[in-house]
Amino acid sequence: MCVYRKTLQVRQNDLDTLQHVNNVRYVEWIQQISKEHWESKVDRRTLDQIIWVVRNHNITYYESAKLNESIEISTQVKDWKGPISIRKVEMKNNKTGKLLVMATTEWCALHPKTFKPIRVSSEIQQLFIDP
Repeated sequence: MCVYRKTLQVRQNDLDTLQHVNNVRYVEWIQQISKEHWESKVDRRTLDQIIWVVRNHNITYYESAKLNESIEISTQVKDWKGPISIRKVEMKNNKTGKLLVMATTEWCALHPKTFKPIRVSSEIQQLFIDP
């Protein structure tokens, strides 16, 4: 499967009262990288025809990230089931390579006007598979 990656730096506003990255921020990063991956692969027409909503997040936290640490976030679509896309996201400490967070998220494709689930065509699915 096609892996999409990015690196970010932990900032002060990412931290909770324990001075670790807030769990809510991890969820935001999961959603952000998933959206970026989708937008990097499909054309404008497809962006206008399909919207995504989260059906389920399953997140496991392994280590804490702290201020100024560099984090590599990667995502890939692991499976397609009708309107459902099952996506994996990993976050690692960019210096040590230690796994910080692993998430599996089910996204549901919706029609942007009716908000009813719609199947994702095999042509679009193929965009997310490495050649």
